[in-house]
Amino acid sequence: MELRQYASILLKWWWLIALCLVLAGGTAFGVSRMMTPVYQASATLMVSPGSNATTTDYTAVLTGQQLAKTYTELLKKRPVLQGAIAALNLSMTPDQLAARENVQLVRDTQLVTVQIEDEDPVLAANLVNQIAKEFIETNQTSQLSRFASSKENLLNQMKLVASDMASTQADLDKARAAGNTSEVTRLETSLTQQRSSYSDLLKSYEDIRVTEAKSLDTVVVADPAEAPSKPVRPNVLMNTLLAAVVGAMLAVGVAFLVEYLDDHLHSAEDVDATLHLPLLGRTTRIHAQNPTDRLIVQKDPRSPIAEAYRSFRTNVHFSNVDKPAKAILVTSANPTEGKSTTAANLAVVMAQADLQVLLVDTDLRKPILHQIFEVSNDFGLTSAFLQEKSPMNGIVQQTKVPKLHLITSGPLPPNPSELLGSQRMRSLIGVLKEKFDVVIFDSPPVLAVTDASVLAPQADGVILVVDSERTRRGAAQLAVSNLQQIGAHFMGVALTKLSAKAAGGYYNYNNYYYYSSNGDRNRHSHNGSLVPTVSEPKNGHVKPAAPETLVKQ
Repeated sequence: MELRQYASILLKWWWLIALCLVLAGGTAFGVSRMMTPVYQASATLMVSPGSNATTTDYTAVLTGQQLAKTYTELLKKRPVLQGAIAALNLSMTPDQLAARENVQLVRDTQLVTVQIEDEDPVLAANLVNQIAKEFIETNQTSQLSRFASSKENLLNQMKLVASDMASTQADLDKARAAGNTSEVTRLETSLTQQRSSYSDLLKSYEDIRVTEAKSLDTVVVADPAEAPSKPVRPNVLMNTLLAAVVGAMLAVGVAFLVEYLDDHLHSAEDVDATLHLPLLGRTTRIHAQNPTDRLIVQKDPRSPIAEAYRSFRTNVHFSNVDKPAKAILVTSANPTEGKSTTAANLAVVMAQADLQVLLVDTDLRKPILHQIFEVSNDFGLTSAFLQEKSPMNGIVQQTKVPKLHLITSGPLPPNPSELLGSQRMRSLIGVLKEKFDVVIFDSPPVLAVTDASVLAPQADGVILVVDSERTRRGAAQLAVSNLQQIGAHFMGVALTKLSAKAAGGYYNYNNYYYYSSNGDRNRHSHNGSLVPTVSEPKNGHVKPAAPETLVKQ
């Protein structure tokens, strides 16, 4: 499929795309406006691992990042959330708070962001800050507990030594007062040892405190949360735009799906790709309130449709240059595709080209040509089968169009196919081809009955009428196949009932007559050059020919 075809499909279905775009965008806008706004508060925590002289700076950075990942998970756990709920005296469970919480580690840093969403912006900010506070306190308590027992043991030992030192000092004072030299010496030695032990214990206690301070991880609030002023959702503008885009894309998808599933022959490209037959002409729909209105080339000879039929006539003439087709069969795949209208108008424009034309209504089931030309159907084609000596006597009628004659269907028989396939019909066709320049047969649809299949081999050429709105590919292909199997020669296809938009380029330029100020007219070919046309009087008709003896007056 070419880019031009894609553009054509989009232009054809623009209303559906616009409708879906508006509906989707409008629905999203309305729903977004009705939704309760949700606010998001955020705080940033910085994690600093305890210093260690044995580690390098790079190792310390990696340790800090790993520690931050660990804290990211701990911030989501029940103890921290439950502590925050209790501190703020909220009526919610830790699971409900966890559903509103979002904790993320800032990549390649030691920063952790804590986010809470809530319909109350102030509550969201308070929850974030309280969670951070609870986590810092819990983390400090957990880390301090590692050295608590050692420090407590040292303090207890220091108390015992201090008590012994006090007792020894008292005994030393008494010995000195009594003048007991040996006892004084012993007590001084003991006191010195006790003081040394206390000093060692004190040094150990201070070493533990230093180690504790170095190994303690630090978590601080780098950026506390504040009450947000704008909600994070719903984002009315974004939701509306996204919904509109999605709606338009869905409509485009539906349009292309419909076009893909549509198997009608809408255009000349479809006809060429499906039937591989030349396109002789294409016309727009004729809005006829009664059968006579179908004769558009007679009713409105300067209309675009009439000009299209004249172009159709030219293409028919050039389709068989070496051996002009004198007997032309006009048929279609199914009923109501415009074959009778096409046959009638083609006959008129050929008569206007100064040709003796005979139009024969071989639709012996639902004839309509007598209504289009407003003539009697009391005698017609079937009457010829009842006349032994002069089968053409009185059955050929002169129409209001000069040089155009008509044989109506006549009384409808019970066996149309047998009559049309009889030897008498073959003989009649031979006589008609000798008497007239062109004989056009309006035949029943190919797929409906076998009448067209019986007549097609007797004609010099077959024109298949295709309704651009109703004819399906399969039906047209089957009709062509059926006729080709019996030896029918196809001249081409007439595409009818095109929309004015679909046929715009064709009617606006390719095969248009233009009228000068003095009333003269010329026709342009597809490349814009002038193509000579048959000279015709200003009233659109050729000079009437002399009445034929076989024509009923």
